[in-house]
Amino acid sequence: METNDSKSGLALLRQVMLRELHRLVSRPLYLLCMVAAPLFSALFLLTLMKNGLPERLPAAVVDLDRSPASRNFIRQLNSLSLVEVVSQPDDFAEARAAMQRGEIYGFLVIPESFEAKATAGRRPEISFYTHNAYYIPGALLYKGFKTMSVLASGAIVQQTLLAHGAYAHEITPRLQPVVADVHALNNPWLNYSVYLNNTFIPGMLQLLILLVTVFSIGTELKQATSREWLAASHHSVVLALAGKLLPQTVIFFAVGVLCQSLLYGYWHFPLQNGLWPMLAAMLLLVVASQSYAVLMISIAPSLRIGLSMAGLFGIMSISLTGFSVPVPAMYAPFRLFSHIFPLRHYFLIYADQALNGIPLYYSRWHYLALLLFALVSLPLLPRLKNALRREVYIP
Repeated sequence: METNDSKSGLALLRQVMLRELHRLVSRPLYLLCMVAAPLFSALFLLTLMKNGLPERLPAAVVDLDRSPASRNFIRQLNSLSLVEVVSQPDDFAEARAAMQRGEIYGFLVIPESFEAKATAGRRPEISFYTHNAYYIPGALLYKGFKTMSVLASGAIVQQTLLAHGAYAHEITPRLQPVVADVHALNNPWLNYSVYLNNTFIPGMLQLLILLVTVFSIGTELKQATSREWLAASHHSVVLALAGKLLPQTVIFFAVGVLCQSLLYGYWHFPLQNGLWPMLAAMLLLVVASQSYAVLMISIAPSLRIGLSMAGLFGIMSISLTGFSVPVPAMYAPFRLFSHIFPLRHYFLIYADQALNGIPLYYSRWHYLALLLFALVSLPLLPRLKNALRREVYIP
């Protein structure tokens, strides 16, 4: 008797899966969002940051001193690989207007009497401004401006001490009493693509999983085919969802593996503990994202509201993952909030397993969190079943 029930369940599951496969291939939108869009995004981001670190970012310098010292400072600033001085506006307002128009990402202001104050030891102040709406260019320009300001300060002190009769071998220990020997762990090239694309690409994939899952269930309600879908599974919402989502799971997981092969195979990004931990993390990310999408459409069984919730959740997860702004630096509510996003735990697994290569044991809680996220929609399945039975579309 159990064997017959088991066969019946498998037959129903196969029937629902065939129905879903027919729906997937009948609408090019599905293949576009499930295959073309994530692969295009991955290739776009990888080729965009193929050099690893943006260079020659456009900047401006407002030189109010116009002295040999200020001109030398501008030449040295322009020699940095991060900065390209593309203009020298006459005043602050002109430079700010250029930054607002998007012509530059930042500018630096050299005050009047810069050389005179520096040689007299009166510590002139150099001001710099960056456009942090563009986070990466703004942060890199800030780094370049600050580095050059420190170097300029050291050069001025050196000239002042030489003018007072100090010897060169006595000046260097005063300017830099402690020499820092810096070694970047696991990414010695300081390749920003290694850090960013290992989160951006899974983040884009998670966003598309949320949207496609909500769309595939929401269209059943909108097109009044939800009762037919339930009937194909003998009115079992578990079988109905399993049959609908399994083909999507396979496709999304295959696309995720292909993206990982681009990251770790073709681009040779660090992969300290091998591919299996990341494959497991990708599979759990796909299933957890689908479960969150089912939760959203169960809470609000409307295609429009469900897609809005999925889009908002997907975008917020990229912002609160912690790869740009560290989670400990966030406000307390956001620190707590960040742990409900599957992408956050995928990012931490990547940092532990692929980048740092620590034992798998220390990532166990993140795998467990993704597994629990995969089950988060189960309590609301009866609510979803009632909505599918009523077949009432809420525009």
